[in-house]
Amino acid sequence: MSRNFELLQKLGKEQEILRSTPADSKQGAPAPVVPAAEAPAGTPAAALANDSLEQVNALAQQLFIIPGADTPRTVVFASTEPGTGCTWVCAHLAEVLASRVAGSVCLVDGNLRDPGLHQHFGVENAGGLSDALLRLDPIRTFARSVALPNLWLLSAGPGGESVQGLLTSDRMRLRLTELRAEFDFVLIDASAMSVANDVIALGSMSDGVVLVLKANASRRQVARQAIEDLQGGKAKVLGAVLNQRTFPIPDALYNKL
Repeated sequence: MSRNFELLQKLGKEQEILRSTPADSKQGAPAPVVPAAEAPAGTPAAALANDSLEQVNALAQQLFIIPGADTPRTVVFASTEPGTGCTWVCAHLAEVLASRVAGSVCLVDGNLRDPGLHQHFGVENAGGLSDALLRLDPIRTFARSVALPNLWLLSAGPGGESVQGLLTSDRMRLRLTELRAEFDFVLIDASAMSVANDVIALGSMSDGVVLVLKANASRRQVARQAIEDLQGGKAKVLGAVLNQRTFPIPDALYNKL
């Protein structure tokens, strides 16, 4: 069975997997990619989907469903570039987590440029994070229950890109404090690091960041640089996930890469 998701490293050990470079690499050659298990040719889509969800279950177990005072409660999910399936990973992980814990889980769409969590749950992108950053209403006013009774969604909200700068503001920090007080777990889907630098600020306000990389496509040196940038901005890197699923890059983002 293939492994569509593989948690490479966790809790500060991620650099060990990304540090090495093949000895036969030559100057000018393409940068090596982060390795991942390949799916056998002809693997049915249903089998791949089931395997993906198994790996999401494993990720939820390793990140959140472990005893201890250091269990992260507010985690940012981000990719090095668009098209890695970061939103898919974040949404499904939240669903799995909500189904396995008694506490509440809130998904936050921090990708104001290209929001996608509302589409995943089939709801309108209204009254979301962008509104919460501009108004003074309690944060729960802007969230809605989706899929499961203890799973909540704070969508990006309309006109999100116009308030993009507020993601790195003290206002966002206050809203995250509110979210942490209202919900047991907060999972934030952020913009790709090649598109915006919000991830570093959001990561420093949270318990850590999980990088979502595209198997056999994400370059090792890009992943390593992303980790260094995050750590330089005082954002803790909890781990990296390799995703074998294919996700198209929205046309609107090509000019921003």
